[in-house]
This record gives sequence, structure tokens and C-alpha cells, in this order.
Amino acid sequence: MSQYWSSLVHRLKPYVPGEQPKLVNLVKLNTNENPYPPSPRVAAAIADELANGGQALRLYPDPNAERLKEAIAARHAGFGIGARQVFVGNGSDEVLAHVFAALLKHDLPVLFPDITYSFYPVYCRLYDVAWESVPLDDRFAIRIEDYARPNGGIIFANPNAPTGCLLPLASIERLLVTQSRSVVVVDEAYVDFGGESAIALVNRHPNLLVVQTFSKSRSLAGLRIGFAVAQRDLIEALERVKDSFNSYPLDRLAIAGAVAALTDEEHFETTRQAVIRSREALRSALLALDFDVLPSAANFVFARHSRHDAGQLAAALREHGVIVRHFPLPRIDQYLRITIGNEVQCAALLDALRAIMH
Repeated sequence: MSQYWSSLVHRLKPYVPGEQPKLVNLVKLNTNENPYPPSPRVAAAIADELANGGQALRLYPDPNAERLKEAIAARHAGFGIGARQVFVGNGSDEVLAHVFAALLKHDLPVLFPDITYSFYPVYCRLYDVAWESVPLDDRFAIRIEDYARPNGGIIFANPNAPTGCLLPLASIERLLVTQSRSVVVVDEAYVDFGGESAIALVNRHPNLLVVQTFSKSRSLAGLRIGFAVAQRDLIEALERVKDSFNSYPLDRLAIAGAVAALTDEEHFETTRQAVIRSREALRSALLALDFDVLPSAANFVFARHSRHDAGQLAAALREHGVIVRHFPLPRIDQYLRITIGNEVQCAALLDALRAIMH
């Protein structure tokens, strides 16, 4: 290790993202990307931004991305959300990083499930946030009564990652009431594929902050757009951190593309329903192959086989040109997380599994 590193760098254990392989002709089902392209309006809006030889690119973007905040608020106007209740950032990962710094760094530990998005402990180490992991039950569900302990905040993904399991909105509201002195962060990267957003609860609970992304259901992982919705007090905390870190987190193309994506509800609904149909078909096919498949409200399934080691299955699938995600971690080392692809990709996965397991 370098003698020039700070003590902080020596202590860090960075997040390991899913592989982005350089090999061609792979069926890529390992990083929960949407198999369908974004709305055509996205490319058109970006082209407009690049008009006149890209003259606009010499200027900084709006540091507050007001157009995007207004568009997000308008989509959730039925819940009484205004633009001042929206925070945006360079992907939901950046938004979450600011959440840990602004809202979850207290004397008491932040609580999150023992099996969840593996970036959470990374943020804790980066910002020197104390944390405790709370075990999920035997079927990987959150028990809200387990969070009835002193804490400096609570965060969980819903649907959870990598399991896909969903905590009902009524349970989230009970948690908000019983933990009214703590910030509760609901990370909804996958909520559009089968969940009900906790944004509906924001104006009833000042301790709730909901984080979402355009990477999954809007097919914009390549543009890096995330946002949070909460009452004004929590949003102001995030803004203070953002403006102490990077005043321009979203570039002009990302803002234009995200706003355009929100105008095309028909495309959003069509692709969302296509993913859901493929997920249920894939789950049925995996069950027929004797997999144990957890119920999923996300754009992936979490599955294990009683007679085949998960790590060996992942390696064998790769030899057949299909990559999935395997986590060699306690409790889940025999599971594979499989992103929902299009019909051709799902068929290729199943053909490979049948060839491996015959």
C-alpha cells in the first residue's frame, strides 16, 4: 500500500460493481440494466442540446437542475410533491452518498439489513458512520420490529437488493411512526417493477426520504441520474452537502434526457410491463428446473438450486456466453441474481441452464 495514502484510504473497502465485460456476444444479465432502450424522446432531446455544433456545452448546466426537479415533482403531484421537495444527483449512488453524510452521521449507529445493497457499509466507512446490520428473516424479509432499538437512522432498499423482496407500504408507515425520531431512507431503485412508492407517505412523515433512479425503469443507466423526495428540511440538508462537494452534479445532456424520459409515459409503461411479464415467465421456468426462486418485485430474480453450487453454475453459464451475478457472501452464497432480459436473452439463459444441468 502506498506511503502517500491517507489513513482513510487505507481503511476503505470499496464497492465492487458488476462486471462490464469487453467480450462480444455475451448475454449480459448481471447488472440489472433494462433490456429495452429509453424513450426515443431522450435521444431527440440530447440531439437538440447538441445543436449548433454543441455550443451549449461550453456553458455550465443549471446547478439546481430546476427543469428536472419540476418534471419529477409534476409526475408526483398527486401526492402533493413540489419542486422544492426534490433533490437530484449524479446517479442514485451520489444521492445516497450525500444522504449518509448529511442525515445518517450521528452518535448512534445507522441500521440496515444484513443482506442489502453492498454500498451501504462502504458509505459508512467513507464517512466514518457507525452502523449495525439487522438480520433478515429466513425468507429474507425485513421485520420492522427488529429496528425498535436506538439508532442514528434507518436505510433499506425496497424492493431489496439483491433479493428482490418487497416491504409493503403499510409496514413502512408503521416503521416511520415507531421511529419518528430517526430519518428513514427508502432506496427505491427497483420500485417501478412491482412496488408501491413510499413517496405517497412523504408529506405525512417529516422523517422519510425516498431515493429513486432513472437507471432501471427509465433505461438511462448510461446518463447517471438519481433523485430524492422528502420534506423540505431533509432536502435542504442534502443541498448543503452537495454545494460543498460539487455544485454541478448533472450535466446538460443528463438533464435534457431525464426530462424527456418523464414526458413519455406510454414508453415507460410498455417497457415496464414487458420486464414484469418476462420476470414472471422466467420465474416459472426456473421453478420448473427445480430452482428455489424468491418472489421478486424488481427487474431481477434471486434463485438457488439444491443440487448445483451457485458459483459453479455462474462459471458454467459464462462458458455458455451468459453472465449473471454471484455473491460469495454468508447466507446468500448459493444464490444467483439474474437480471431480467428480453425474450431472446431469457431463452438463451434457460437453454444454457438446461445444457449445464441435463
